[in-house]
Parts: sequence; C-alpha cells; structure tokens
Amino acid sequence: MSRQPRQGLRFQPAGGTRQKGPAAGQKQVLSIERLAHDGRGIAFVDGRSWFVSGALPQELVRVRVLAARSKVVDAIAEEVRQASPQRIEPFCPLAGVCGGCTLQHMPLEQQRRLKQEYLAEQLQRNGVLAEQWEQPLLAGDRGYRRRTRLSLRVDKTGCVQLGYRALASREIVNIRQCPILVPELQAVLPQLTDFVGAMQQPQAIGHLELLFGNTVAVLVRLIRPVTDVWQQAWRDFCNKTGLQLWWQTGAEPFPDQPGSRLAYHLADQALDIDCRPGDFVQVNAALNQQMVNRALGWLGVQPTDRVLDLFCGLGNFSLPLAQQAAEVVAVEGVTAMVERARRSAAVQKLDNLHFYAADLSQSLADRHWASEPFDLIVLDPPRDGAMQITSQLARFAARKILYVSCNPATLARDAALLSKQGYQLVRVCSLDMFSHTSHVEAMALFVKPHS
Repeated sequence: MSRQPRQGLRFQPAGGTRQKGPAAGQKQVLSIERLAHDGRGIAFVDGRSWFVSGALPQELVRVRVLAARSKVVDAIAEEVRQASPQRIEPFCPLAGVCGGCTLQHMPLEQQRRLKQEYLAEQLQRNGVLAEQWEQPLLAGDRGYRRRTRLSLRVDKTGCVQLGYRALASREIVNIRQCPILVPELQAVLPQLTDFVGAMQQPQAIGHLELLFGNTVAVLVRLIRPVTDVWQQAWRDFCNKTGLQLWWQTGAEPFPDQPGSRLAYHLADQALDIDCRPGDFVQVNAALNQQMVNRALGWLGVQPTDRVLDLFCGLGNFSLPLAQQAAEVVAVEGVTAMVERARRSAAVQKLDNLHFYAADLSQSLADRHWASEPFDLIVLDPPRDGAMQITSQLARFAARKILYVSCNPATLARDAALLSKQGYQLVRVCSLDMFSHTSHVEAMALFVKPHS
C-alpha cells in the first residue's frame, strides 16, 4: 500500500506544449459534463478540457483558474449556480477550504463506484482482464484516520497557524476539529492547538504528527535548537494530556522517555506491531484489518508453504503470514523499519519469520534469500509500483502472487508484466481506505495455472 499518501487532489496540468491560455485567478462560468477519475468535474470550452475541483456533472459553476497549459486547464469551483441532484452537503465546515477530503460534496456510494471504475479502466487499458471482481472492502467514512500530520506556520503578525494545507494553496487552514480522525486524536486537537498557539519559539517546529496505537503519541519535528525550558513545557503538556512524546531532529524519531513503546494491534490475529511516528502505517485501522484477513483468505496459506513478503514495512502482512506458514521471508528498503519488524516477531516468538533490508528497485541476483523458490508472494509497493521486482518474480515459481496497490495505474502496468510470465488475474477488489478523497487502493490475486 501507499506510503502514507497525502489526502486531497494534486492540481498539476496534464501535459502538452505551453500555449497561452486562461491566466491563473481568472474566473469563468462552466457547464460540467462528466467526472474525471479523481472526482473533478470536466468541462469543454474553446477546445480546452477544464478539470474543476468541487464540481459535479449537470452543474453550472463559476470557477477560478489555478493553472493552464496547452489544452488543459485546472480550476476550482467557487460558486455553484445550478446544482446537481447528486450534490450533498459536506459534513465538515472546512470542506472546500481544507485540502483534504475533497469529495465530500459527492455521495459516498458514488465516490466508491468512481474508484472501482477507474481501477477497472486501468486494468483494461493494459490488456488485463480479471476473472472475478470481489466486493470492495469498506468501513466507516468518518473517525477512521489514526495518523495525521499538522503543518505549522507563523504569520506576519506572529500568530501561529496549525493545521492542514489549504485547497490548491500553500496556506495553512487552522484545525481544531477533523471528523475523519479517530476520536482519540479528535480529543487532542483543541488542546494541542491552544498549547502551540501560546508557546514560545513556535518557529522551531517544522511539523507535528499524531499517531494512535496502543496510546496517542505526538511527534515534534524540530528545525532549530530549543531551550531546556521549552522542552520541559512539552513534557508537562504531554503528561497533563496523556500523550507519549517523541522528538525528531534528524532522520529517525526518538521518544522523550527511553524505552517507550508504541504499537498498533491486529485484533483478529492477536498481534502487536511495533511502530514509530513517521513509519508507514495504514491509517485506516478497520480497513487494514479487513485487508489482512482477505489477503490470508485469498492466499490460502498451507502449513508447508514458504512465503516471500516484498515491501513488507513493519510486518503488517508478514507477522500474520508467519502464524500460518512454514517460513516467511520479508524484505523492506527502510532499515529502521526492518529492525522494528524483527523486534515484533521476536516478542511474539515467530521464529519462522526472517526480515531483510534491501533496495527492491535493484536486481535480486546477489541476494541469498532470493536463491530458493517460494510458494506464495506478497507485494505491497509504494505508488510507483514494483516494475523492477515484478519482472523477476518468475524465478521463484510461486503458485500465487498477491499484489496490494495504492495506484491503479502502476498495478495495471505490473499486472501486464505478470501476465507475460504466465500469471492470471483471478481476483481483484478495490479498498476505500481514504473515504472522501480521490485515492484508490486495490488488491489483486494472480495465479499460475496448473500450479
């Protein structure tokens, strides 16, 4: 899955040679004809395609131009003059201002249908046909996010702005509530906002991160030295609010109290997985549990199986797989995450689980763990996919390959490579991991016939 994708849409022109077009900031009234795969409305004017955030088909909207290039214009709806029958009232008062949850004006069922259609379109475009489409994995659309990053900025008047990036802007929207956060993080936000707003040296903070696992942790990313008194103020605040305090001054975060443990729980497997703020952790705990369960079901792990888990992260799939398989080899590019995954395995006495650090964008030829066959393979790559690794998988002679994706385009590309190696796509489904955003997650199962 994705390595913590940011919520919201990216407003970048879709290519073409530079020609004079509408200037940024220009206003225009448009009639929206259909939806793009990311949920933006599309209008066609004078030979140009306009992609409009916040607009639905059958709507007449006044828009503001964000950027233009050749035949493509990116814009944002500022006024809906004729609303679609499908339009609904956003549940968050900051919808349309905050850069996250940009699809709140669209019914949830329509969002999910749009995501599945995009997944199917990408597979078809790459010549890959699925034998069976499974039901999407779904969970509640609010109170689901257990991790968030808060940006900080001090304006010209000295006031502290703490929150999320504004829609199509570098400005920061002050956040005191966020309905998509888990209740444990929602409860912290107002107190944290008040504390940071009143403290000395707020410019020393690059950003804050909140993560809910076995407790609520706050990471303070420092970009300049601070006094002992300043640090103690944070300790006092965290003691008062029950937060576990972490610092980051370099690449690796560290706890204020040495030995502090942070972990998230997979209830159905009775497993705790060690983590730290900044690690890749699936932010939707309910969907993550469903995803792990479906992965185990699709793979049908046998007690004699050897399993290879690539892009394993903290062991989100590796540890559950090790409960069922004879041996699991798990590989991840981030060495610090490998060390934490090893600790999780050791604590839970999974002696058949072996973790390795390796750059999976390179050849596997010199890796000793890649010299033997595997019965099952799991891939959970970042957004750019696993093209280099996918082209080498035939060497393992696995009977099944499970691919977990946060980008349908790279999944479809890699699926075509697997098809050339004799694998068939037998099952696929979408996952609504990030409700009210344009992000599309998916799972796909490939099987070698007669294996």
